[in-house]
Amino acid sequence: MTSGHPHRLPQVTEGAYRDEATNSDLFFITPEKSEREYSPSTLYKDYAISPELVHWESQSTTSQASATGQRYIHHVRNGGNILLFERQRRLAEWGTAPYTLLGAAEYVSHSGDRPIQFVWRLKRAMPADFFRGARVATAQGGGER
Repeated sequence: MTSGHPHRLPQVTEGAYRDEATNSDLFFITPEKSEREYSPSTLYKDYAISPELVHWESQSTTSQASATGQRYIHHVRNGGNILLFERQRRLAEWGTAPYTLLGAAEYVSHSGDRPIQFVWRLKRAMPADFFRGARVATAQGGGER
């Protein structure tokens, strides 16, 4: 990722970040969310289906016909990269919780519009302990980003 400085990562304030320099889209997932921490328009249904499969919803303004939607759907054909990051909840005991890089993913399927519901296959399965934690967070948080 680039941000104008070789050692400084960009500040990500949304669930998706585009890095043109590497032709990469980075998706940030927080399954355990509460309405007091997030607005209704950002309570997305994102969750681990299995250690290899992740359900993710695009931003609420993204349509299948949009350039962004088409980029996500056809990322393999266009040489693009999808990277998934996850944290269980926004806050930890010490402050803002960090994300864990789950890794590169490839498109499996999509449905719906604004937001688009995607299923992504991780190129390398997430660790079993992390998957169990993600499933618990999804059950507690309703599967929301």
